[in-house]
Amino acid sequence: MDRKPHSFQPLALVLTVLAALVRLVPHPPNFSPIGGVALFGGARLRSWQAYVVPLLAMILTDPIRSRLEGGYPAYSAMTPIIYASFLISVFLGRTFLRNTSNPWRIASVALAGSLQFFLITNFFVWLGAADMYPQTFGGLTTCYAMALPFFGRTVLADLFYAGVLFGTYALVSRRLESARTIAA
Repeated sequence: MDRKPHSFQPLALVLTVLAALVRLVPHPPNFSPIGGVALFGGARLRSWQAYVVPLLAMILTDPIRSRLEGGYPAYSAMTPIIYASFLISVFLGRTFLRNTSNPWRIASVALAGSLQFFLITNFFVWLGAADMYPQTFGGLTTCYAMALPFFGRTVLADLFYAGVLFGTYALVSRRLESARTIAA
């Protein structure tokens, strides 16, 4: 059943923040909740919250993850590209998922989010890594080919976390709606 995106705004905000914090739990590379958080936030949070919450999650957790994982630099030249890609996922959620809880549609948009992240971030990796990949079409395809294992984990993570977030929201909001109806 489709419902208004802001029917249970506090629930959506709590789920979004909790899922974003899951980023601090050890996980395989590219198996992060942020893609799902961006889609869900875009679909269920108010416009400014939809963009700010995933962005803040990244800004605040990047230094913590850096310290936990050995002290690599928390931010790099790729940081704005990565953040922009997640904001594109917020836009996808706002555009295609605001008034739906259809699992096929959610999965399709999650795949689109994974694909745009893969294409955009790896294009910029190729641009910035002339010492690793020749600045030719062949170098670009090699860069994409080398990133395929990460893409698989991104797809799985985006599908998993989007499914958990949208599914939990649907289940809990239905129960809250039933409680409202009974109380009225």
